[in-house]
Amino acid sequence: MTDAPLLTAVDDGVMTITLHRPQKLNAIDNPLAEALLGAVEAAGRDDAVRAVRVRGEGRAFCAGRDVGAPPTERDLTLVQAVATALVRLDKPVLFAVHGWTLGAGLEWMLDADIVIAASNARFRLPEASLGVFVTGGLSATLAACAGVARAKALVLLGEAFGADQAQAWGLVWRVVAPEALDDASMQMARQLAALAPDVARQFKRVFHEVGLAHFDAAIARENAAHAALGTPRDQSGGRP
Repeated sequence: MTDAPLLTAVDDGVMTITLHRPQKLNAIDNPLAEALLGAVEAAGRDDAVRAVRVRGEGRAFCAGRDVGAPPTERDLTLVQAVATALVRLDKPVLFAVHGWTLGAGLEWMLDADIVIAASNARFRLPEASLGVFVTGGLSATLAACAGVARAKALVLLGEAFGADQAQAWGLVWRVVAPEALDDASMQMARQLAALAPDVARQFKRVFHEVGLAHFDAAIARENAAHAALGTPRDQSGGRP
């Protein structure tokens, strides 16, 4: 068993990226964030990759930021760089989530183009209760998916919600049984990979330019909010 925080494999034009810290519920530390950033950038350079699928190993997709990791000045920079790379990648990105998907893990999920969730998926944004601000462009993506009023309630109250609710609010495209998640997400990723690259590129680019026109501004304002609150790192993880 490898100790690498991330695993990658390419099959049928799909790069599968697996978050691989199962003993920590795939909580995000800097090595994981750096590895994910590198994998997304590599996918962009590789013509053999036509779609990206991101999944998590073990009992959860991602428990957010690893609050036990020593803080560094690069924490926020890396989290935001991953979010920007996911949004700017000119190939379709699909997230397959299960179990707990918290904080920065949920924020990255909303940077994907399509999300498929296991019925046992549980979501929560605990940032406000921890005294920190959101990351990942969530201030743009969550409102774009769920509406401004619901976005504010989800962040300020920090209440947990399930996969069916996430689908009803537009955060998730499809909900499947946990045992079907891997096959269903791979089938969907292959469908995305089968699109003509120029077609996929233009659809993603135009939809983001129109629907997420304020994404860059959201990243900048989130960074400013972290500075104002005196929180140089993203501590949005917490534990379920």
